[in-house]
Amino acid sequence: MSGVSPCPKLGEEDVMLRILMLCLLMSPTWLSAAEAPVEVDGAMTVNVYQARQLHELGAVFVDVRPSREWSWGHVEGAVHMDLAREFFGLARAEWPRTVPLVVYCDSEVCPASAEAVRLAVEWGYEQVFYFRAGYFAWVLADFPQEKSRFSGVTTLNAQAH
Repeated sequence: MSGVSPCPKLGEEDVMLRILMLCLLMSPTWLSAAEAPVEVDGAMTVNVYQARQLHELGAVFVDVRPSREWSWGHVEGAVHMDLAREFFGLARAEWPRTVPLVVYCDSEVCPASAEAVRLAVEWGYEQVFYFRAGYFAWVLADFPQEKSRFSGVTTLNAQAH
């Protein structure tokens, strides 16, 4: 032959695309998201309407989503405590254990809120509410929301929220 290859030469972009496709196909996690548990021992699971009532009564809403998601929008007056970082501050003894906490993530497919609720119960919080349906349900119900704001101080005073 005159130096012509029977296989076409792949460009760098083609190779990268094939590697990416291979990684996606080999990873089963992209097929389905993990669903959050329905209940967490020691806490009460609440639906969106019960969560709204708790909001009106002044309960502290704790958003455990990552900062980027928090900045896109959250329950009005909520406290942001990313589960991977800030949430563990709730273990400190100086936080009042009697304040009602409503913990949420984005939806039923986000297990972070269940883990945060489990930890809050373990740390001795007496009124922990697991808002499993999360922020997406809150938005669909057209309940009060706000975009990211920085107050500089986090309090666990139900009256302050």
